[in-house]
Amino acid sequence: MAPAQTTTPKNALVFVPAPGIGHLVSVMEFAKRLLERDDSFSITMLLMSPPFAHDVTTYVEKLNAAHPEFQFLGLPSVTPPPLEDVLACPEHFVSVFIADHKNHVKDMIVNHVLSNKSVKLAGLVLDLFCTAFVDVAKDLGVPSYIFFASGAAFLGSMLYLPYRFDKGGVTYKPTDPDSIIPSYINPVPSRVLPSLLFHDGGYSTFVSHARKFKEAKGIIVNTFAELESHAVNYLNGEAGVPHVYTVGPVVDHKGNSPVADGNQREEIMNWLDAQPQKSVVFLCFGSQGSFGVPQLKEIALGLEQSGQRFLWSIRRPPSQESLNPGEVNDFSELLPEGFLGRTKNVGFICGWAPQVEVLAHKATGAFVSHCGWNSILESTWYGVPVVTWPLYGEQQINAFQLVKDAGVAIEMKMDYRKDGGEVVKADQVAKAVKDVIEGASDVKSKVKAMSETGRKALLEGGSSYVAFETLVGVLSGNKA
Repeated sequence: MAPAQTTTPKNALVFVPAPGIGHLVSVMEFAKRLLERDDSFSITMLLMSPPFAHDVTTYVEKLNAAHPEFQFLGLPSVTPPPLEDVLACPEHFVSVFIADHKNHVKDMIVNHVLSNKSVKLAGLVLDLFCTAFVDVAKDLGVPSYIFFASGAAFLGSMLYLPYRFDKGGVTYKPTDPDSIIPSYINPVPSRVLPSLLFHDGGYSTFVSHARKFKEAKGIIVNTFAELESHAVNYLNGEAGVPHVYTVGPVVDHKGNSPVADGNQREEIMNWLDAQPQKSVVFLCFGSQGSFGVPQLKEIALGLEQSGQRFLWSIRRPPSQESLNPGEVNDFSELLPEGFLGRTKNVGFICGWAPQVEVLAHKATGAFVSHCGWNSILESTWYGVPVVTWPLYGEQQINAFQLVKDAGVAIEMKMDYRKDGGEVVKADQVAKAVKDVIEGASDVKSKVKAMSETGRKALLEGGSSYVAFETLVGVLSGNKA
């Protein structure tokens, strides 16, 4: 009688992303690449219902259908902190909300992963906001890894916070002198620091996150060493910082958006097909990006004044019923009288836009962007220069890094804040848009070179390829 065959259990990794589309998109793409590199992993994603949403079930079902290679499990919902907390400091609010899932995360792993005898739990991969679950990994006797969906320089600024705090550094103020932050080449003006650092709750929350980062086994960063060589060298030489794996640029080239509109997409791509090469300015401000009517009118007048071709994605500002921007039914209500008619031969206005496909199109010559990290990587990959217009989060310091440290972007604004009440005037919009299409040769050549470098980083022998190989060995237990 032949002996019974024993199969080696798969290494189970449990991912816990933050409940935000920008965080989920990049971690999903990373997880897909992990399985492509080594199919001996079993991946489970634990999903939270976003605050003020009642149920994550439908979303889990959609993702399960689209990605059968993963297991998606919805965590039980928790009561979010009061709404006024999100208005005071969104990052503090989100961190508290996520931490309240701690027991649910542990129960879900025990009941749905550890109970499966065909896998062995190899570790937890946690979003930068999910550091409360580093303790869950410790309780279960497995390592934790931070998936950092922003850049290495911003990671360095976070890891610097506990050092500053322990030296007596208090909450930053916008009027403070420039700061020497080791992960940035140039001194950082206080006006470009994330708003959360001006808020007691946000500051202390990020000090706590950074301390927990140091308890993880490794930090996975969606960047490539050549884009942020100064920051990566700093992190690699810093005692007490876990091993940093630069595995990017991790970009979803298919642009699988949950709000994709197929009809609008075809119209947009047909319009781009009819435009000259590198002639179109693309304005798009991310899943949370929107402006009030006064600012929309100034942008419109600036675009008209510039005389450049444009593709502009406009979202309606959040209402009392929803914290998220909404679709616009009638653009003429928001824009200057006659604008749509006067610009119909040079401009296209849409709601949702297939951002990756637009950036990949030969007609796209510039990207007016909020400077979210995913958008930065996408524009870099396709060699499209960015005009910076940050809104929230770490976008202001990202804009500073792109303009001052990397030289791959043109400044429209670096210190604009969505809730600051500022209205950027038409003249400034017109100048930046005209400059980037008709000039900016130095920025354009730097972006083109960085695009080629980023692509090489992912090829066999490239910096990100090697980092990914090392990480796979560590995750599978084959390397220390």
